[in-house]
Amino acid sequence: MNLVVRESLLAFKRAPLLSALSVTTIAFSLFVLGLFGLVAVNLQDALRSVAERVEIVAYILPGTPIEATAIGLKDIEAFPEVQMATYVSEDEALERARAELVEFRDVLRELERNPLPASVEVKLKPAFRDANHVAAVAERLRSFGFVDDVRFGRDWVEKLDRLRQLAAAVGIAVGAAFAAVAIIIIGTTIRMAVLQRSREIAIMRLVGATDGFIRRPFLLQGAIKGLLGGAVAVGLSFAAYALIDRYLIQAAFFTREQAAAIVGFGALIGLLGSATSVGRHLKRV
Repeated sequence: MNLVVRESLLAFKRAPLLSALSVTTIAFSLFVLGLFGLVAVNLQDALRSVAERVEIVAYILPGTPIEATAIGLKDIEAFPEVQMATYVSEDEALERARAELVEFRDVLRELERNPLPASVEVKLKPAFRDANHVAAVAERLRSFGFVDDVRFGRDWVEKLDRLRQLAAAVGIAVGAAFAAVAIIIIGTTIRMAVLQRSREIAIMRLVGATDGFIRRPFLLQGAIKGLLGGAVAVGLSFAAYALIDRYLIQAAFFTREQAAAIVGFGALIGLLGSATSVGRHLKRV
């Protein structure tokens, strides 16, 4: 194992320019993928922020005893989809209207009787904020005897669902395309490194070295180059994020797990690229 590591590190000294080219190519290929990843992460954050506003409002029949509403509220909070259920009294509803509808504030103050009903505002857990679950919970709320009407903005929720599905489909398609291009470019670069040592491989074959013995240093080199390239790509992505966040719009960066996944993906691509290139070369020798 020590011999494999030593041989792998010596390859960087023998061909520093080619090694630097390989690392740089991997870095910029993954940087492009990382930029798309940043767009995807921020788009998902934006959609998640919008989804947090998904809410079901159950309006309560006038004259409903507060005890009946309190019991119903506990039943609603027990729904597996429900994150929180909040009772809004008639007076609270009027105060909200006065605060939010500034242009009608004078009219609302002069009212002799409060026309707004009490309600229960229901927020769902993140996993249940799609149109099907929202509609199902709304239908269940209608079955309560004290509920007069239920509103949740069906069209708006359905459009949000379609937007999430479209974003996921585009993300997978474009991400796969960028990944495929990165793999091809990286594989070609690593193949150049293998061809540069073709004479050395032929000599090793002549003295009886096994394919596994020849392959191992190249695999380790590829993994190291991919690892370094991935790390540089994450650094470049962070620089791009910092500029965007400072001068354009407030943005989010990768989590530690996502950044580690990019570095790991670089190492995996380097390993696979080396394995493919060396394997093809050994068949020809």
